[in-house]
Amino acid sequence: MDTEILGVIAQIVLMVVLSYPLGIYIAKVYKGEKVWSDFMRPVEKFIYRFSGINPEEEMNWKQFLKALLVLNLFWFVWGMVLLVCQGYLPLNPDGNLGQTAHQAFNTCISFMVNCNEQHYSGETGLTYFTQLFVIMLFQFVTAATGMAAMAGIMKAFSKKTTATIGNFWKYLVLSCTRILLPLSLLVGFMLITQGVPMGFDGKMEIETLEGTTQYVSQGPAAAVVPIKQLGTNGGGYFGVNSSHPLENPTYLSNMVECISILILPMSMVLAFGFYLKRKKLGYSIYCVMLVAFLIGVAVNVSQEMGGNPRIDEMGIAQDGGAMEGKEVRLGAGATGFWSVVTTVTSNGSVNGMHDSTMPLSGMIEMLNMQTNTWFGGVGVGWMNYFTFIIIAVFISGLMVGRTPEFLGHKVEAKEMKIASIVALLHPLVILVGTALAAYLYVYAPTFVASEGGWLNNSGFHGLSEMLYEFTSCAANNGSGFEGLGDNTWFWNVSCGIVLIVSRFIPIVGQVAIAGIMANKKYIPESAGTLKTDTVTFGVMTFAVIVIIAALAFFPAHALSTLAEHFSLSVSYTHLTLPTIA
Repeated sequence: MDTEILGVIAQIVLMVVLSYPLGIYIAKVYKGEKVWSDFMRPVEKFIYRFSGINPEEEMNWKQFLKALLVLNLFWFVWGMVLLVCQGYLPLNPDGNLGQTAHQAFNTCISFMVNCNEQHYSGETGLTYFTQLFVIMLFQFVTAATGMAAMAGIMKAFSKKTTATIGNFWKYLVLSCTRILLPLSLLVGFMLITQGVPMGFDGKMEIETLEGTTQYVSQGPAAAVVPIKQLGTNGGGYFGVNSSHPLENPTYLSNMVECISILILPMSMVLAFGFYLKRKKLGYSIYCVMLVAFLIGVAVNVSQEMGGNPRIDEMGIAQDGGAMEGKEVRLGAGATGFWSVVTTVTSNGSVNGMHDSTMPLSGMIEMLNMQTNTWFGGVGVGWMNYFTFIIIAVFISGLMVGRTPEFLGHKVEAKEMKIASIVALLHPLVILVGTALAAYLYVYAPTFVASEGGWLNNSGFHGLSEMLYEFTSCAANNGSGFEGLGDNTWFWNVSCGIVLIVSRFIPIVGQVAIAGIMANKKYIPESAGTLKTDTVTFGVMTFAVIVIIAALAFFPAHALSTLAEHFSLSVSYTHLTLPTIA
């Protein structure tokens, strides 16, 4: 137990320590200052010439968003064609078939929005070709898209008054060549030393101890795993994701991957402060996010290491904690920690089954995604927090009787309307989607049965499975309570729609707010200016996030995770769980 706790503490310390110099580096990259990776400049120039891009051409916020959306549309068409036709493409030694249209739609949309909702099993649902030229490619490009959007916002606020926010294509390329690629190579080499496979051979034929034959998939896992973690995508090369011994073989590989998930989102927050030369503001945002993250870690690690009270009733020792759905080589503590790391970001990788975690752990996992602001996806996590900064500034300004301002720019009705739409969209799509699924389960049983029945669990946990699915989609996370049978027309299409809406409307809104505000007359700070880099404002922003984002979901949790938690304290012999119906 002590060793597990020390492992968790060591990872947190390493994340915090490494995020500082990386944040400085990221800020310098986007500002165009001299950095060690300047040797990549000839490669970048070739990309610009080949693509017909002038990287020095400034864009206004509308041109910036147009480029972003057109790029994503292109990749959607690319992905759909390859996924449907993968059975006829090369690098398919195992003879995997193409995906159905609705499954390809869900898969393509999922990875296009930097999510990893996988309604297929990784090693059997895709070929080596689509793993590399759809999944891994998207994991670079879509992560870089979010980073480029944040870079544009930083550029907007770095000027007193400006009509332009930089060049999307330049930020996209820099994000790939200067940040994601070097870090991926470093992590990839570390994982290879731990036994993660890197090759193109077909399945290994292995004779088991029982004398039977087993076929074990392999392939270029070491190429895909680093970017899936660093880009906060999380898509599992293998079906069971980072709980697979070939994707995450050792405790050291587990630490490397876990740190990789959170290091860039943490660094991007600090990069904001360094870019704008407002370190205190960067530190303030960073500390609010870190405190929320640590609260989640404390709950989940204690819950998973504490064991299941139902098993205690049976007189069975739980020295290793609640080990259902967990890998013995990793332990309950490491799984509890990973479950928080992966849900405070838009990374959907798992090193244990979230469906088997304790109810309060499941609640924290969902609340992390339902707030969707504690570090979040690389780039877009800070942007979600930015939305609540605008709301907090507006409310604070009204409280003290001043025109609300942020970084020398007025926050007026237009920006507040956009921020409100973005903030309220998240709970809307989650709760409406869950309500629709619950309605169909009760009042359209024939339809549900035709799709395989959906739920393997009734009662409180069944509702949690459906709530988690839409929460994960809306947060661009992709992990799931996999008691849910989700490879169906309903779940593929409904989740695909939620993924699109929850990805692009917020990005459009957040970039628009930055562009509109940056074009306003700059107002120098005075004695009456509301300080946004103080502890007080940090607490205010935290309160706004909790009230708007978190409290909206507590009625749903009262019927699912909380109800399940309290049911565990009731003697099993006297408990009858209701069904959803």
